[in-house]
Amino acid sequence: MKRKKKFGDRPDGRRIYDSDPMHVVFPYVLGNRCDNEVCITEKINVSAINEYIKKKNLGNEDFEYTAFHVIMAALARVIAERPRLNRFYAGYRLYERDYISFAFAVKKEYTDDCPETMAIVGYDPEKAESPIDQIYGNVRDVVKGIRCEGKVIDGVTAIMKIVSVLPRFLIKAVVGVLNLLDYYGLYPRSVMEDDPYFSTCFVSNLKSIRLNADYHHLANRGTNSIFMIIGRNEKEVTVDENGNRVVNEYIPLSIVIDERIADGVYFSKSISKFRRYLAHPENLDTVLCEADAEKTEEVTA
Repeated sequence: MKRKKKFGDRPDGRRIYDSDPMHVVFPYVLGNRCDNEVCITEKINVSAINEYIKKKNLGNEDFEYTAFHVIMAALARVIAERPRLNRFYAGYRLYERDYISFAFAVKKEYTDDCPETMAIVGYDPEKAESPIDQIYGNVRDVVKGIRCEGKVIDGVTAIMKIVSVLPRFLIKAVVGVLNLLDYYGLYPRSVMEDDPYFSTCFVSNLKSIRLNADYHHLANRGTNSIFMIIGRNEKEVTVDENGNRVVNEYIPLSIVIDERIADGVYFSKSISKFRRYLAHPENLDTVLCEADAEKTEEVTA
């Protein structure tokens, strides 16, 4: 169970008081999130994911499961089991976010002039629903709402549209006030819920537009500590144990993390768990029990 809010907590997270001295002092040495980026790259073999997606899509022609859903569901499960990945720094203090959410861009049409809409979907590990079904269902509802019904889900863009007509000094003042509210933990929760920079992970699905990128920066604004890029499928030739050449297809992933939220050992164990879920995606069909999450954190901390 999540503990009750205490003095010093934020609307979106609870302050961590038992940090070691390095994690208390280091934010004052390198205070910007972009100064503390670590980039982790992975090559994910697509064989297991493709087989899993094929089974999930049997009789499902309305809105198909894709590798995008599987990768996000795997990361959501890992974050639920490894909660330090859901931490962030704000106002030089360390917090743990109350929710797990993913932000990504959606275009109604793949044309030059069609604007992007920012979408945010969540995963609740306490729900009696598997991570793959939660992520898939939430993404489906958001994407259909934008592409089929023309809904404007991105409330932050609507706010920026209003602010953008103001004189420059007023725009600077509005942004300054919002940043000050964030610093003191008073940023409105209603605005956070529509702001991708307050999500757990920002996802760029470049695979959908047949593009690759090895890196994307974090932002000093907001609380987003993880940025993940999903690249287009690639092939490589390897040599098996018998000396035969084998062609493997893989998805390149790039994950940029604020290194202050945990240490290298914690990141390494988390990435290993992430790889295992993608190698055996059928495990994403199971519901995460709260007791299992607590036991996992206790063992791997």
